[in-house]
Amino acid sequence: MENQRTTPVPMFTEVDRNIFLRDVYPKRRPAVLRGVNLGPCLEKWTVGYLGQKGGDKDVRIHVSTVPQMDFLQKNFVYKTLPFHEFVKRAAEKKHSEFFLCDDESYYLRSLGEDVRKEPADLSKQFPSLAEDFHIPQFFEPDQFFSSVFRISSCGLQLWTHYDVMDNLLAQVTGRKRVVLYSPQDALHLYLSALWFHNTLALQFGVGINVFWRHLPAESYDKKDPYGNKDPLAATWALQALERALHTLDKLPPDHRDFYGRRMIQRIQQRTRLALSNATKEGL
Repeated sequence: MENQRTTPVPMFTEVDRNIFLRDVYPKRRPAVLRGVNLGPCLEKWTVGYLGQKGGDKDVRIHVSTVPQMDFLQKNFVYKTLPFHEFVKRAAEKKHSEFFLCDDESYYLRSLGEDVRKEPADLSKQFPSLAEDFHIPQFFEPDQFFSSVFRISSCGLQLWTHYDVMDNLLAQVTGRKRVVLYSPQDALHLYLSALWFHNTLALQFGVGINVFWRHLPAESYDKKDPYGNKDPLAATWALQALERALHTLDKLPPDHRDFYGRRMIQRIQQRTRLALSNATKEGL
C-alpha cells in the first residue's frame, strides 16, 4: 500500500434517489455515501441482538487460521454453526471453542436457500433482521438481484476480486477499509475487467451488500446465483478469443507473434474508442 498512488474517493452526504441518479451513478466510479437511511439496524444490531434474532439457523462460514483469506490458495475451510454461535465467535478475539485454533478468523457470506439456484436475500434468510434494514431505493425494484449478509472477525481481509453487477456495501456496524483498483489497472492485477477491490475489517463488523442488474436482464447468466459470472457477451467474446489463439498456433512462431500483435492492436483500438466515447457522454 505504501508504494501505491492513492486517489481520494468522493463523499456524498444526505443522498436520496434523485441525488444518487443525478450526481453519483452517472459517473460510474466508487463513492462513499453518508447519512443514508438504513433503518433501525444502526442502533439495534449489537452482538446480543443479532444472536437473539438470528437464532439457531445454521450458516455456512469460512474459517481460517490466518486473517488474510486467499481464494486461490484456499487457506480456509467451510464449517457450519448456528447463527447465534457464529456471531458470538466472530466478535471474539480469542475463542474458548474453535475448529482450528483459538484465534481463528470467521467470515459469513450469506447464501440462498438453494445455493445453486437462488441468490442471497436477507428478507428470506433472515426475515426478522431484514425488518431492521432499509434497502436504499436507488434502483428499480425489478433490477434487484441480491442482498448479501456479510459478517467478519476483526482483522479479516478478503481476497481481491471484482463484481459484475453494480452494488452498494452498507456497513451497518464496525469499520472496514476498502481498497479499490481502477479497471485500467487490470493488466497489473492478474485479472481483467471492472473495479477490483479487497476489504479489511478494522473491527468486528456487519454489513449488507445489495446488488442490482444495471444491464438488461438477458445480459446475465440465469444460472448464476452469486451474480459473479461475466456478462454473457463477455463470456462469448473470451471464448472466441481462445479459439482465435488456438488457430494462431497453426502458424510458425514469427507469424504467430506478428498476427498476435495485430489482434492486440485491434482490441486496444476498439476498447479505447469505446472508453473515449463513454467519457464524452459523461459515463
